[in-house]
Order: sequence, then C-alpha cells, then structure tokens
Amino acid sequence: MSDTTELSARWTARLTELIARHSVPGAGLGIVHRGELIAEAAAGLANTEAGIETTTDTLFQIGSITKVWTTTVAMALVDEGLLELDASIVSVLPELRLATEELTQGVTLRHLLNHTSGIDGDFFADTGRGDDCLEKFTALLGDVTANHPLGATISYCNTGFTLLGRVLEVVTGVQWDELMRERLYRPLGLTHTATLPEEVLRFRAATGHQGDPPVQAKTWGLMRSAGPAGLICSTPREVLTFARLHLDNGVTEDGTKILSAEGVTAMQTPQVELPGPSNLGRAWGLGWLLDTWDGHRVYGHDGGTIGQNAYLRVLPDDDLAICLLTNGGDTMGLYRDVFEEIVQELAGVTMRTTVQPATEPVAVAPADYLGLYERASSSMEIVERDGGLVMLDRFTGPLAELMPDPEQEYALHPVEPGLFVVKRPGLHTWIPVVFYTLADGTPYLHHGARATPKVG
Repeated sequence: MSDTTELSARWTARLTELIARHSVPGAGLGIVHRGELIAEAAAGLANTEAGIETTTDTLFQIGSITKVWTTTVAMALVDEGLLELDASIVSVLPELRLATEELTQGVTLRHLLNHTSGIDGDFFADTGRGDDCLEKFTALLGDVTANHPLGATISYCNTGFTLLGRVLEVVTGVQWDELMRERLYRPLGLTHTATLPEEVLRFRAATGHQGDPPVQAKTWGLMRSAGPAGLICSTPREVLTFARLHLDNGVTEDGTKILSAEGVTAMQTPQVELPGPSNLGRAWGLGWLLDTWDGHRVYGHDGGTIGQNAYLRVLPDDDLAICLLTNGGDTMGLYRDVFEEIVQELAGVTMRTTVQPATEPVAVAPADYLGLYERASSSMEIVERDGGLVMLDRFTGPLAELMPDPEQEYALHPVEPGLFVVKRPGLHTWIPVVFYTLADGTPYLHHGARATPKVG
C-alpha cells in the first residue's frame, strides 16, 4: 500500500468519526504537501433524503472561496494592463451609479478586492438566469446603501464581487461563467468544477442541510447573479489544484502561466487589518484572508451557501494546503478538529486558538453598547436582559427567505471592554462581536466579518 493510499484510508476513517461528532451529514477532504496530493477522503452522505454517499468526486458548493478565483482572473487582467488596481471602476463602467457620488467616482478595484468599498455587502437580487444577470444586477446598485465611508473600515462584501464580475465581463467581452472556464478550469485541467446547476448535475453533487439537527435545505443554490461571489462547485482535489497555482507562483503543473509572481505576492500582501479578533484571520489581502499560526504564514478563505460550508487554508512556508468541503452541521467545529490535526502532524504548527469568554468578571457599561445596528439584510439590536447583554440578530430581505430561522437571540459573553463572544445553536465555537468606532467617531459593530453602523 502506498503512503498516499494509507494516509487517505486513515483520514477516511478519521473523517467518518469526526462528522458524527459534529453532526455533519457529509464531507470531502484533500491535502496537498510538497507539491503532491497526499490524501483524499470522503465520508457520510451528500444527500440524506436520497441516501447518496459522499465520494472524493462529489461536487460541493465552495461558496465564497469563489472570490479568490474571481480575484485571480482580475489580477491576471492587471498583469495584461486591461485593469488597474487603483483606477476608478467608472473608468470601465461609466454607467455605474452607487449610493453616493463620492463612492461612484472613488471606488477602485483594490477596494473591491479587499472589502473596503463600503458598498453594503449583502445585497442579493435575483436578476434571472440569463447571461445578462450581472449587467442587470449592476444597474440596481444605485439603490443599495453604503454601510461605511469609502476605505474607512473593512466589511465583507458579496455585492462588490458581483460588481467585479461585471467589470471582468466588460473588459474581456466574455460572460463570467465562461471566463472562469477559459481562464482557470481549462488551463488547470479541472473536470469536476462548474457554476451552473445544469453543469453540476452531470456529477454526484452535495445538497445543503440546515438547522440543529441538520435537515435537507429546501433550496439548493443561490441566484445566478451571486456567481462571482460564491457559486463555484468543485471537489477538494480540484480546489487544491487551484491552490497549487498560488503555491507555484501562478504557473500550472504543465507550465502555463496564468498569473505573474508579482500578482501572486500582491494577493498575499496585507491590505487592511480586521478591527478585532476574528475566527477567519487577522487581515485581508487581495481576495485572500491572511493569518498567522504559530509564527507560520497562512492564507485562505471560507465559503458558506445554503447549508454548505467550505474551508481552504494554505501554509506557503510549509508547502501545505488543505481543503474541507461540508454540507451542514457544526462545520466550524469539524474544520478546527481536522485542520488542527493535519497542520500539527505535517508542519508541527499549532493552529491559532479562538477567542473565549473571560474567566474573571469584566466591567461592562451597557450604555456603551445598547442600540440598533443595521445594514442591508441584517438588523442587530443589543438589549439588556437579566443583568447581561443580548443580541437580537435578524436577517431581512431576500436573505431571510433562505434561512430556516431568520431571527436568533444570543447572549453576549464579555472578553474585555468592547469585545464579546456569542455561540450559535448547534455550534461549539465562540464567535467574536467587536464594538468600535471609525475615525469620525461613528459607532460600529463588527461581527461575521461585517461592519454594521449604529442607527438608533
């Protein structure tokens, strides 16, 4: 038995054990080390109602990991001189209208890639199944509010990546889905990567599961306009083929140059620090989120769609990349258990710990935090109850229709003044809630990588 076969068998057994612990219906895992795919594993069910088993060829929705693929193509166009990082988007889309004239004229490609544009990031609009869906989506952005001034902070922005997809279409004259095929799937030799449902259904495909305990979601995927932000479906093996492109300075295994070494480095260079602790990372580059584990550089991205979650991390100094794709349950807990074992075994690295509630009493002045914080698709009200603080978290708009429980309440557990953690139902990982102010003194709440202004 080869080392790869033995390691794959061991991780198949381990993954089977861990998905049961975390109530995850099905999962796929891949590990690349020193340039080689050293293990593939699959466990559980891709579809519980149909009883379809997960295999290493099962396609999962990789969600927002898609953003790094879209970024890679954008940076290739920068290499070619067709785009400039710091040129206004209106130089490519003169018809663009955003919430304010300042935002319209000032927003650049860099702002979109590092999530600092201020465009409200969770505007989801179904603009149809046609090839013009991104054009139609972009025409609606004048009515989307800004949730912070241009460049003032970081707020995770799906909307900006859909806009970016339209920019790429205009610059190249190629529709986004086809552009991904031309620029990435085909040069990388990917055969099990797709975006459109009719393409995905050619293969064994996972469906999402929601709730605690997880049950099969009623909706399989998001609207087509969300494509550049999060609609790629793939396998761990093929996501890692993409990751190897970045480990190999933008060159494919057969020597095809897709992105310059300078572009690869730029994507991994910190652009903006997160305003407080985050389970995701410490900073954002261009597309990639950036972190440090035990003194070792880490870049990667997570993805979350309707009941499916994806995790990709790359430790470049250790020539190690790991991809985990899942379809419901406590996926964050599974991710931490899996990745902690792998990075310790293969790189001797201890994964960064998550923020925990304080063990000693913390002096909290409730008046500093009470109030309503609001942006598109989300309303968070901080109230005082039984001597503590509670967050009333509500999804609003089209996003609420995709959630099994659009309203949740979370007790805020203090860590230190201005920093709290919450725990969501069915999850075992604490999630930070950061209260902070912008340079102009405006109070904000940062949670789930999003900046939300206080409105009342």
